[in-house]
Amino acid sequence: MSTSKLKNYRWIIVILLFTATTINYLDRQIIGLLKPILEKEFSWSETDFAHIVMAFTAAYAVGLLLFGWIIDKIGTKVGYSITIIIWSVAGMLHAIARSVFGFSLARIGLGIGEAGNYPAAVKTVAEWFPQKERGLATGLFNAGTSIGVVVAVLVVPWILNNYGWHEVFWITGALGFVWLIFWLIFYDIPTKQSRLTAEEYQYIASGQEAVTDEAADKSSIKWFKLFTFPQTWAMITGKGLIDPIYWFFLFWLPSYFSSTFNLDLKKPSLELMLIYTATTLGSIGGGYLSSSLIKRGWATVKARKTVLFAFAVIEISIMLAQFVTDVWVAVGLLSVAVAVHQAWATNVFTLASDLFPKQAVSSVVGIAGTAGAIGGILFPILVGSLLDEYKAAGNLAGGYNVLFTICAFTYLIAWSIIHLLTRKAPKIEIERLL
Repeated sequence: MSTSKLKNYRWIIVILLFTATTINYLDRQIIGLLKPILEKEFSWSETDFAHIVMAFTAAYAVGLLLFGWIIDKIGTKVGYSITIIIWSVAGMLHAIARSVFGFSLARIGLGIGEAGNYPAAVKTVAEWFPQKERGLATGLFNAGTSIGVVVAVLVVPWILNNYGWHEVFWITGALGFVWLIFWLIFYDIPTKQSRLTAEEYQYIASGQEAVTDEAADKSSIKWFKLFTFPQTWAMITGKGLIDPIYWFFLFWLPSYFSSTFNLDLKKPSLELMLIYTATTLGSIGGGYLSSSLIKRGWATVKARKTVLFAFAVIEISIMLAQFVTDVWVAVGLLSVAVAVHQAWATNVFTLASDLFPKQAVSSVVGIAGTAGAIGGILFPILVGSLLDEYKAAGNLAGGYNVLFTICAFTYLIAWSIIHLLTRKAPKIEIERLL
């Protein structure tokens, strides 16, 4: 096997992370796309499907904590391999499920496995990139979230029409193992990567804390001690308050367009495709913006928080949705809203590597992601009860207006808390966690 040295090898790593994230979101979207077929074949009620969805969400919350800790212990190469094996096997096992209980078990496996993607990916970026490039690198791999949804919409119907729903799970689940081959061949930490030029290694090392060997990267940090630092609570705030809003946009926008603009959800929707595609632009653009400020000499945390503040202010524009009567104006406003969310998420993820040593990044991302997942479980309860109340009063649009107002100001509230928690909080040294 050739080990010729390549320039800019770190961007090959980003391609691997982007591909894994795309597969991650492809696999999780399949159950929703197959819902009408599976409901008919297995006589599911809406409550049955809700239980299957909740099984995934709860397992995802637990998995984030678990894999955040594990990946910091065993390293990114092995840790990422384990997580994609688990979620790929679980994805394929959906094909043999025959009951709500069986599908719920498969979703639990998928949730636990998929939870390892972000802790592993963010830690990989921290290992492979200087601080001034981490925002862009994170934005690029995070774009896989929207690309995965688009790929699912295109691929699943094709497999379904040519084969069947069982094959949808078998084929898409197998993609993870294809990715694993490339990961094992092309990935290693910079100090062990023979394809990395000396110049690029020095460039990476000069822009981050000292690049250590693998043993040092697996230092035994005191996990519970992370909760004693305000920086950890800043991360919890950034994900816990904001992630539920994105899930609202993801799951309720089809119903919003159906009830408000009479959109026919039985046909391909250009409106929804445009909105979800906008997340790609937000993810990459948000990472590029903060990275460009750092390259111009801005302090790292100041650059991240300045960009977060700008996005929080822009998000207030979603309040205007309550006055919209034209579907394409609504598409424009909501495209901005979801793009801003992804730009926010990119910078919050990157903030973890700005505030913590590489040895703790996966753990912190896991803790923050769990907060977001818990919020993703609780916020739909408010959404459902609020919309039911307004619907009973014959004013469903009023319920959406209240929710859009909540979404508009939550980002600014979250930014204020993050700013206060990190105002006098420098990057934590590894010695403080041992």
